[in-house]
Amino acid sequence: MQQSWLVWAQKLQAIASTGLHFGASDFDKERYAEVAAIAESMLAALGEVPIERIRDLVPDFAQGYATPQIDVRGAVFKNDEILLVQEKSDGRWTLPGGYADVGLSAAENVVKEVAEEANIAVDATHLYAVRHKAKHAYRPDVRDFYKFFFLCEPLAETEPAPGPETSAAAYFPLDALPELSTGRVIEQDLRQALACRQDAEPRTLFD
Repeated sequence: MQQSWLVWAQKLQAIASTGLHFGASDFDKERYAEVAAIAESMLAALGEVPIERIRDLVPDFAQGYATPQIDVRGAVFKNDEILLVQEKSDGRWTLPGGYADVGLSAAENVVKEVAEEANIAVDATHLYAVRHKAKHAYRPDVRDFYKFFFLCEPLAETEPAPGPETSAAAYFPLDALPELSTGRVIEQDLRQALACRQDAEPRTLFD
């Protein structure tokens, strides 16, 4: 039930954001501001965080049509071991990646993220999954995300090393994974990457 309430609160916040941006009258904007306040209170209660934190998570609130944010992740293999990076923010492990930057394609973004977080130059070779975060077993998030997962091939035999936002980078067998940062990645994402890599005709999974 909590997941349903989270989705409803996210939708209310998106409606309020779009309405405040496009609202034609002061009356409309007042009503949308009330909806926004209710949505923020719901999200703060569900996430057990201060309302100010909710506002910080949506810096573009009421600045246009509300849409999901984009997260990109890169799966890099050495033999059958997968590259993971340890996040400084929570001490857990994930595929290298993060928010997509404006001005770059999704593939260019994931190449940049792998270089920044693991110090490995790669080429993005295949988009193996597009996930709607709310529909899977990730840690619940007050924001709405589409997650793009790419298979990536190293351009040289370089050992991984952490970047500014990571404290370690290493390859792991899928049967001996460290604790995952489940707001960013779940084990299913890693196993599907290996299955795609081993498939002679890989396909892209999507919701």
